[in-house]
Amino acid sequence: MSIDFIFMLTKDDQTVSDAREYVKEIAAAGAKHIGFKDIGLPTSELKLLAEDLKKEGVKVYLEVVSLDAESEERSARVAMDLNVDYLLGGTRPELIAAIVKDHSLKYYPFVGTIEDHPSILTGTIPEIAAHAAQITAIDGVDGLDLLAYRFTGEDIPQLIQEVCEASSKPVVVAGSIDSQKRIEVVKTNGASGFTVGTAAFDMEFPSSQAGISGQVYSILEMSRL
Repeated sequence: MSIDFIFMLTKDDQTVSDAREYVKEIAAAGAKHIGFKDIGLPTSELKLLAEDLKKEGVKVYLEVVSLDAESEERSARVAMDLNVDYLLGGTRPELIAAIVKDHSLKYYPFVGTIEDHPSILTGTIPEIAAHAAQITAIDGVDGLDLLAYRFTGEDIPQLIQEVCEASSKPVVVAGSIDSQKRIEVVKTNGASGFTVGTAAFDMEFPSSQAGISGQVYSILEMSRL
């Protein structure tokens, strides 16, 4: 079973400063889903980045890591202005769903209690699964962003499985996916997609090809196995 691999032009939870320089290489290597975060570059640069990605014909993702309401609302409006395909993250679905519901983008807020930066996921598995059921019932919420490998608990496969079962919408697993083993856990427990950013820029995945394109090839192959 294949699963969507979303390449994030991010390192340490922020967009890399030279993100635009990687766009053509990553798209040419086969990535069909590419994203960035709402911090690391000014909005003017994010707009150019989004335009570059659109020219490559890929699905474009913006992930919100801002934790305060004002910043989260601003990022949602930026996502609409950039005309991205997916808005990931954020912790206020009741607020943001109403703002983006008339836009064509798909909105996948964080599930569970998110703290700090880089973000961590706290709470128990039953609490997070219950939250998944609750927020996927909100009109305008199209899926969930699950920080499974930032979970402060222990049974990550169980977490993914229970959240996917409780959710009425697709679940993307984001954060700290840095090995084939973790990709396999995500795939076999019901998620529809996963993100990789820092690990690819750190060249964590074994590949016969050098550079970031080699990372894309390897991760794509792992996602298809």
